[in-house]
Amino acid sequence: MDILEWIQNWYQSHCDGDWEHSGGILIGTIDNPGWRVIIDLKDTELENLHLDYALNEKSANDWYAIKIENNKFEGHCDPTKLKFLLNKFKEIVEKND
Repeated sequence: MDILEWIQNWYQSHCDGDWEHSGGILIGTIDNPGWRVIIDLKDTELENLHLDYALNEKSANDWYAIKIENNKFEGHCDPTKLKFLLNKFKEIVEKND
């Protein structure tokens, strides 16, 4: 299963009539340039999980950063790493399942 199919399934599995109205997944761009992914973890199996901010920067064009705080996964990355960033979230889900 590719990562886009996986994230769609994860999202759908949490849609219960309430969560998707106040939570969900946001994927957008940033001006570095790069991607931003924010995933609401409230009322999911990852609620209350904390992950300190971690930046992995090999160069100005090869980097990503992730954190979990206030019941939100937040990741930023260079323009080539959107799938990589989603896979980092998948790893966290599977590790804490």
